[in-house]
Amino acid sequence: MPVEVMARRGEDTLRFGPLKPVGLRDPKTGREPYAVVQLRQDNAEKSVFNLVGFQTHLKFGEQKRVFSMIPALRNAEFVRYGVMHQNTFLQSPKLLDRYYADRRDPMVAFAGQMTGVEGYVESTASGYLAAVAMAARLQGRDIPAFPKETAIGALGLYISNETIENFQPMNINFSIISPLEQRIRKKAEKNLAIAQRSLRIVDEMVIRGI
Repeated sequence: MPVEVMARRGEDTLRFGPLKPVGLRDPKTGREPYAVVQLRQDNAEKSVFNLVGFQTHLKFGEQKRVFSMIPALRNAEFVRYGVMHQNTFLQSPKLLDRYYADRRDPMVAFAGQMTGVEGYVESTASGYLAAVAMAARLQGRDIPAFPKETAIGALGLYISNETIENFQPMNINFSIISPLEQRIRKKAEKNLAIAQRSLRIVDEMVIRGI
């Protein structure tokens, strides 16, 4: 989503998105900053850095004006400006199974953002599951069936859900994981219980050698 669209949604919206400061402490004061900008190294010489999460429709001149308002970037030289990119992905619910394999030919598998998963961790998880499933097929073993109570299982089941009509890419989130049987009012406690349940299931799979 363009940063200017997020900014219009409220003063603190960006602070819970690309400017999120959680977990970062100022080494001089020990305090968490109000907001941060993440820079990613773009070349071996460490002379070019990329602004992370700053997709935008702003014109180039306006990008320089707005981004130069960030104190640390006041005197930065902008060598390349941001543009929006288009996500291209498979209609996975019609094409892929829960292990990211082609329904017509399970010996062909896909992974990553092209399958409709969003995010680095999610892409890595899809590649892991696709590889484990392919290895099991080649060796004639049972494929590990991660259930919907686990994040990796829920994501695979989401991208392969044939009932989805308007398929859109998805990050892992608690809404696609099976809910708890008991009701817990506090959100943080509920999410922690879901995570702990998932870890128990994975531990049991490891013990059983699945």
